[in-house]
Amino acid sequence: MWAVCLRLLLLLPLACCVPSPSRPPSRLCRRCCDHPETPAATAQYQIPEVRTVINMTILKGDKGDRGDKGTLGKPGLEGAVGHRGPVGPEGTKGQAGSPGDACKTPRSSFSVGRRKSLHSVDYYQTLVFDTVFVNLQQHFNMFKGKFYCYVPGIYFFNVNIHTWNFKETYLHLMHNDKEQVILYAQPSERSIMQSQSVMMDLALDDEVWVRLYKRERENAVYSDDVDVYITFNGYLLAPSGQ
Repeated sequence: MWAVCLRLLLLLPLACCVPSPSRPPSRLCRRCCDHPETPAATAQYQIPEVRTVINMTILKGDKGDRGDKGTLGKPGLEGAVGHRGPVGPEGTKGQAGSPGDACKTPRSSFSVGRRKSLHSVDYYQTLVFDTVFVNLQQHFNMFKGKFYCYVPGIYFFNVNIHTWNFKETYLHLMHNDKEQVILYAQPSERSIMQSQSVMMDLALDDEVWVRLYKRERENAVYSDDVDVYITFNGYLLAPSGQ
């Protein structure tokens, strides 16, 4: 009897721990900050997010060949002009060039004389010459007493005359219709030689000649048939552009 009672006492705690089928299972205690659990019915259909991470340093290949040069693009807008830079150092002197062809070098020169005296009249007179010493390329017109420029450039001219006793000597060296320099001598009982020289920058078809002043200034130049007392000379020094 006591043995039966002892067995019942040992089985009593086990019977208390078995839940009753009529009572719902007890809920576990949770804190307010805990995340709510996903229902079992929903968790079995949720697809987990899968992110693929690729290490680019492992997949990077070798450097490829350089591509072809592209077509030239359209020019851009022209920019503003910049400030002028400083003057650079002077360069070294170059070597002298070879001599040019003498046949292609432009030349012009003349030297003429007069053997007759000339006295002033009521109008200006062109001093005409009758003796030729040099007339290269015939640039000096003997009939008109004028030099015509066919090679533009710098020229040298010279006039020499002999004065007349007791008369004034008054001439101009003319460039076209403009007086350039005067050749003058006062009246004297003794005749003398007078000279005048000048350089001129001539253009194509320019004229150079000697003019005797008109009668209001009684003047004259002397010469004779034996000797040449009056000469007019000119030659090209440097053609234009050289």
